[in-house]
Amino acid sequence: MSVFTEIIAGTIPGRFAYADEHCVAFATIEPLTHGHLLVVPRMEVDRLTDLDEYLVAHLFTVAQRIGRAQEKAFASTRAMMIVAGLEVPHAHIHVFPATSEANLNFRAAMRDVPGDVLDEDVSAIREALIELGFAEYVPADLHAL
Repeated sequence: MSVFTEIIAGTIPGRFAYADEHCVAFATIEPLTHGHLLVVPRMEVDRLTDLDEYLVAHLFTVAQRIGRAQEKAFASTRAMMIVAGLEVPHAHIHVFPATSEANLNFRAAMRDVPGDVLDEDVSAIREALIELGFAEYVPADLHAL
């Protein structure tokens, strides 16, 4: 079972901004920028290329929604998306507010970000999602589905 499956199941704590029947979006503990979220299918599949094409399209639709909320919440130039995934064997899309391509460096990720800072960042995205008309997808509890 992947760490992402455990976060979705609630056995490992998470900070959730978005949830629907197919996927969730939660904070990474090593963000590239404030507000960095992962869009993750509920189904545990290692590679994005192994997912059904309709689920892949849905993941990118959700990533776009998250990106819009990040741009609004953090007044960023744009939202960037990266499909990486070597570190966790569960397909996912990194989505984060960015101001330059320098933000694409995983070696420059923030480490040991305090929980209250992650909570504030995810809460700002949740509020922006609600303002953008996606309230039905914002979980009632920041820390649980």
